Amino acid sequence: MKAIVQHHYGAPQDVLHLAEVEMPVAGAEDVLVSVRASSANPWDWHFIRGEPLLVRPAGLGGVRKPKFPVPGGDLAGTVERVGSAVTAFKPGDEVYGFGHGAFAEYIAVRQDGLAPKPGNLTFEQAAAVPLAAVTALQGLRAGGIQPGQHVLIIGASGGVGTFAVQIARHLGAQVTGVCSTRHADVVRRLGAKQVIDYTKKDFTLGAARYDLILQLGGTYSPAAVKKVLTPRGTLIQSFGDGSRWFGPVGNLIKAVALNALAGQTLKSFTAKVTAQALTEVRDLIESGSITPVIDRTYPLTDAAAAVQLVEEGSPAGKVVVVVEPPPPRLPPP
Repeated sequence: MKAIVQHHYGAPQDVLHLAEVEMPVAGAEDVLVSVRASSANPWDWHFIRGEPLLVRPAGLGGVRKPKFPVPGGDLAGTVERVGSAVTAFKPGDEVYGFGHGAFAEYIAVRQDGLAPKPGNLTFEQAAAVPLAAVTALQGLRAGGIQPGQHVLIIGASGGVGTFAVQIARHLGAQVTGVCSTRHADVVRRLGAKQVIDYTKKDFTLGAARYDLILQLGGTYSPAAVKKVLTPRGTLIQSFGDGSRWFGPVGNLIKAVALNALAGQTLKSFTAKVTAQALTEVRDLIESGSITPVIDRTYPLTDAAAAVQLVEEGSPAGKVVVVVEPPPPRLPPP
């Protein structure tokens, strides 16, 4: 099958290339999916570059070379085969989810990492959903979001941010989004009552106060963001910029230290993409409460360009990688 592979860490354009590789082997609890589309996440470029360096010995990547030679996590496609212990899916089912090695024609995914594809989305749209939407939903829940709260979303125009604005609005919050000038209209259309253009205004110096802040990007320190929380407010950090060695860990350590000095809550969280989470997101999509925002699409051959665009931080919403035309169906095993 065709897949994007890498054998060394480095810039996406330098280390990613299209190659013929062996088909993945599906275990007893795995589902073999014919991938129709994937999408690029910050998660991808961190693994492709092997940064921050601290994660390599922690098992998230190989020390000297990638642990997973085929990058890509988000996927949408059609079930080809199922393992002997799989009960939730059958060949021909349209699914979406998250695994390792989605920049390829086929991927083997544990059944708990998949759910039926939202019926009102195309494969390309569905591939834009899994990690970003689950991160937004779980991040807001980690912050204890409640109807009527004032919620600030830093990085509101990104892949996670565009879902977070919609979900927070759906849950009854009054949403303010932080983004650049060119994406302000997108964030307003998604439901933000107010939009702060970070190129023109530093929200950390403003008079507004927020019950919950979801920080999805930017270089703002916890101490700076803390100033615009209400006295019992909560700051949730999903990821952020940082050094080559430690990435966002420095900010997370600072947040923990600040917790001892304030009545506010400052914490980080890591999203977990499960079948249950994907089903919740699917229900929100099929009810019309949220929808993916796609900046642009690339063919599989240009996956490196998709990842680079996400790394640069310039898209509004998600960047999708399309596997087209779809590969022929496999003969029965």
